[in-house]
Amino acid sequence: MEALNDMFANSRCSFVLFGLFVLFASAMTSLAHAKTQQHEFVIQATPVKRLCKTHKSITVNGQYPGPTLEVNNGDTMIVKVTNKARYNVTIHWHGIRQMRTGWADGPEFVTQCPIRPGGSYTYRFTIQGQEGTLWWHAHSSWLRATVYGALIIRPKEGDSYPFTKPKRETPILLGEWWDANPIDVVREATRTGGAPNVSDAYTINGQPGDLYNCSNQDTYIVPIDSGETNLLRVINAALNQPLFFTVANHKLTVVGADASYTKPFTTSVLMLGPGQTTDVLINGDQPPARYYLAALAYASAPNAPFDNTTTTAILEYKSAPCAAKNCSASKPVMPPLPAFNDTATVTAFSKSFRSPRKVEVPTQIDENLFFTIGLGLNKCPKNFGSSRCQGPNGTRFTASMNNESFVLPSNISILQAYQQGIPGVFTSDFPANPPLKFDYTGNVSRSLWQPVPGTKGYKLKFGSRVQVVLQDTSIFTPENHPIHLHGYDFYIIAEGFGNFNPNTDTAKFNLVDPPLRNTVAVPVNGWAVIRFVADNPGAWLLHCHLDVHINWGLAMVFLVDNGVGELQSIESPPTDLPLC
Repeated sequence: MEALNDMFANSRCSFVLFGLFVLFASAMTSLAHAKTQQHEFVIQATPVKRLCKTHKSITVNGQYPGPTLEVNNGDTMIVKVTNKARYNVTIHWHGIRQMRTGWADGPEFVTQCPIRPGGSYTYRFTIQGQEGTLWWHAHSSWLRATVYGALIIRPKEGDSYPFTKPKRETPILLGEWWDANPIDVVREATRTGGAPNVSDAYTINGQPGDLYNCSNQDTYIVPIDSGETNLLRVINAALNQPLFFTVANHKLTVVGADASYTKPFTTSVLMLGPGQTTDVLINGDQPPARYYLAALAYASAPNAPFDNTTTTAILEYKSAPCAAKNCSASKPVMPPLPAFNDTATVTAFSKSFRSPRKVEVPTQIDENLFFTIGLGLNKCPKNFGSSRCQGPNGTRFTASMNNESFVLPSNISILQAYQQGIPGVFTSDFPANPPLKFDYTGNVSRSLWQPVPGTKGYKLKFGSRVQVVLQDTSIFTPENHPIHLHGYDFYIIAEGFGNFNPNTDTAKFNLVDPPLRNTVAVPVNGWAVIRFVADNPGAWLLHCHLDVHINWGLAMVFLVDNGVGELQSIESPPTDLPLC
């Protein structure tokens, strides 16, 4: 019997050792597959001709849009950015979690001082647990009008998509083009206090398409063949405009958004706020021909001007009758387009998103925050002439969260000041609730139209469970606001219209399979509720991704404390971090 017990003890020990060996081997295999990718970005002025006119546009490596970066989950990125342009610049890796590497996040004066003309900075970060489509863009003034590109994260080597592998993949970058220098456009608006000029065209992969002057010979072609399933990685890189996207005669099956997989659902129209990405499968199940892909504005703010044009690309079947010859004679099929103010379609689309399975949503909440978001109007300062107060009724446009209009520092970044304990750069008293409760989506008292300027953050303990109610307001005008949180993904657990009511609207919370996103389109005249765990120390910007609104102050910063030990603390700043 004793011998038998010894045998069992030995076999148990061998089993444990074997299990440890298997775990160690799989960890080593995973590490072996992870790669370090090195890239060089040169920011420079490049002649770009669109709409019959050539502009000296700011580009990366002379490309517009910039280079597509393709990585695997687990890879480390090292990107050296050299600034040969005449403007300050930073690069933001939109949606990358940046675990403990906030120095690589990119927003100007939040996590770094800008890269000055002639300077350089190397961004270093690791992709951790993310798969799908993200993108990168300048986070300095309006440079992202032309400085942007796709960032595609494939599964780790040996892993696969949770859907049938597509025959081919095509990034679809939706952009906005000004027949002018975008920096001049925003500077003029800043000078006058009015709204900036709207864009002159939208683009797909940098090309306006057939419906604009001097554009049809360069219209982007998306190839497909009968029986193929292709993956379109759709990115809204526009500065100021949420966009509808549709393809003539083809259904789109949504399988991912913001580098998180979704429970698949089928739709004929997407709506993406600036900053959002959506992965869709498209089947080559129509008669071989040419079909337009089209994008146009979703303009939710009543009476606000917008670019009411339509950009197109062409889905071309390789076996289409004209494919071997000149196709220009055969006009592609045009899809039916939604009305610019079709909020019902937007609502049905956004409510279709679910995580593929049950997820761990924070249920016990440590920080219950309520942020109003919206525009405002500042009275004309006494020392300003009328030419500098061209907003409505002689005012200057502004924007705010909880009546605080965010002002960027100018001599050091918030993250440096936070990490090094430098006083006088920011305060950490951003209000957890609006200073005054009011009918947020009704008639708002004019006394609330002028917010308080300041550089305020809200402190979060490491590991705290956070809920934020984002409430649109009708100050000046209600609008669909794409709100982006740096350094985090969050669960969107509910959205609705009118004023959020904590007594009744909690019944709408989805705590089972809500979608995981990094940018939420807060409904016009409505609200959205997000939750996340503050497990990434640093200074993280929460802002509207309509660039005109961040210029006006629609932003705040979460200041997340270090946790315990090195693995819960932000890394030391890199030696080449730009100086202000």
